[in-house]
Amino acid sequence: MERTLQTPQSAALTIERLLQFATQNGLIEQLDVYTSRNALLDLFGLAEPFQGEVPAEKLSSPVGLLEELLDAAWEAGLLEENTMTYRDLLDARIMGLMMPRPSEVVSEFWKIAKTQNVEAATAYFYKQSIDSNYIRMDRIAKNAYWLAETTYGDLEITINLSKPEKDPKEIALLKTLPQSSYPLCLLCVDNLGYAGRVNHPARQNLRVIPLELDNEKWYLQYSPYVYYNEHSIIFHEKHIPMKTTANTFYRLLDFIEQFPHYFIGSNADLPIVGGSILNHDHFQGGRHKFPMEKAPSEKAFSHADYAGVKAAIVKWPMSVLRLSGHNKQQLYKLASKLLDDWRAYSDAEAEVLAFSEKDGQHVPHNTITPIARNNARGEYELDLVLRNNRTSAEHPDGIFHPHQHLHHIKKENIGLIEVMGLAVLPGRLQEELAAIAKLLTGEAEIGRELSDLSHPLHKHADWIAELLAKHGASLTADAANAVLQTEVGSKFMDVLLDAGVFKRDEAGQAAFGRFLAAVGFAQQ
Repeated sequence: MERTLQTPQSAALTIERLLQFATQNGLIEQLDVYTSRNALLDLFGLAEPFQGEVPAEKLSSPVGLLEELLDAAWEAGLLEENTMTYRDLLDARIMGLMMPRPSEVVSEFWKIAKTQNVEAATAYFYKQSIDSNYIRMDRIAKNAYWLAETTYGDLEITINLSKPEKDPKEIALLKTLPQSSYPLCLLCVDNLGYAGRVNHPARQNLRVIPLELDNEKWYLQYSPYVYYNEHSIIFHEKHIPMKTTANTFYRLLDFIEQFPHYFIGSNADLPIVGGSILNHDHFQGGRHKFPMEKAPSEKAFSHADYAGVKAAIVKWPMSVLRLSGHNKQQLYKLASKLLDDWRAYSDAEAEVLAFSEKDGQHVPHNTITPIARNNARGEYELDLVLRNNRTSAEHPDGIFHPHQHLHHIKKENIGLIEVMGLAVLPGRLQEELAAIAKLLTGEAEIGRELSDLSHPLHKHADWIAELLAKHGASLTADAANAVLQTEVGSKFMDVLLDAGVFKRDEAGQAAFGRFLAAVGFAQQ
């Protein structure tokens, strides 16, 4: 027997309030209210809408109203389980009933771009992605964030608390579910309007903007868990693997011509130094000035064959060559040449080997993490970060990867966002740092549990000993938190230094100079 809402009028009122929010924020027009209302009534099994007066209000977010409807849905048996995953599947469906069709969003986007400018168009699209709850700002607000002063400027640190963890029941269920190949991945355009499942998020409230980059179709959307302002994903129309080629640079430069207020960059295309999704070609962009962009140039170079391009080593923990100039073609050609040169370059003294042999195969190790932007001088600017993914017996996770002694803070791949100076640290650190703060204030004392391999602070044992020796155990709570923020920032700086191919010492910089000389650069 089908269950019904215990408080249908309350749910009906919430639906009206949600429709009011949708019209106020331009998700739907007044005529669309009738269609959206009837679709929501049908979804919740309500025979008729709310009959009373709807209070006049101006809400900044639909989240509170959605939570009320999701509670009502659980009462009515519309949710299989009252877990975040099932609630998320339904709230995307709810919001999808109060949005313009994808083609209408695209039409409005380009209309705004033409009558105003592309900056206004992205502002419209970003706001819509927030208002539709596709970008979950209520969860993103939970992320810890601070700046840490270092030798290389203020690094940005965030502890990722926004992505929900799976319920144990769901984890168990995932093991029993049949494998699905649709959509092929989270970036495929097939996700538009997809209802989702326990192991794949719902996307009824997703909208994308078609673009043309280097005469190919791409799409722009925003990340549902933004790490910075207007954090966007630009993905290929087809499900093709990521590959850094000469075309990559042309696409990046093409994009910043069309979106001059955005940066765009790509994860590297090799394991260990690459991103988490290597099976679908994509970039990340947005409107944010990362620490690496603010970092100064420290050594200037020129190339005789590319007189219109300026080059410089950037004062940064990783190995970054910054190219800039007004001539797009020259910049593109020099970047392409550098990629080819770097892929083939070896310097055993610096532990850089371009290839190794495995099972009779030539395995490549060198690649580049590229970032493009328009600089303050009105030039095209490319930051080319040299990467190498070799491993060794001493460093099985990667020679140019965070080393073992830093894994208690950061073990994951150093992708594009980290490369630019924004640390995305695991959520476990929130509670672990809070527990360490209590040791620094004397509120708690070190017990034998630190020697227990299963204890969450065991991985930090050596670090805790260093902190107590340096700062003692009688800090105020504020002082302890400030110390930990500074020390975590220092750890992240060390993470980036480990990931740097040419080290920041005299020998490493000499090796960087050898590479640049070998590929035709002369120091100014």
